[in-house]
Amino acid sequence: MTTLKNVLLINALSSGVTGLLLIEFPSFIAQFFGVSQTMPFRATGIFLVAFALLVYYASRQKTTNKTLVRWIIALDLMWVADSLIVVAGQLFDFTLIGYAITSAVGLWVALMAFLQIKGLKEKLVLKAD
Repeated sequence: MTTLKNVLLINALSSGVTGLLLIEFPSFIAQFFGVSQTMPFRATGIFLVAFALLVYYASRQKTTNKTLVRWIIALDLMWVADSLIVVAGQLFDFTLIGYAITSAVGLWVALMAFLQIKGLKEKLVLKAD
């Protein structure tokens, strides 16, 4: 059963694991993207770990904090928009694999945002009944 809390937990886990991989293996990941700088990957990893902690906190609350969930959705949607801009504009000199990874992650985050929006709407409808 897809509940808002489950989707938030999945978002937290996938963000946290991705963040840790970016922090621990930035050189390896940079090779896939065809770039030499590792700091952007580490910085993104640090952001993702912090984001994951926030999302995990939201997933474990007894009562859904609708404002917090809306912020999480907004951050996810900004990630999707940024991914679209990077890929469509080919802003960086990434390899095809780098752009494919960026696209795949953007699609995953879009799915998380969609499911969180759906879950939040269901919560609001159930509360209204």
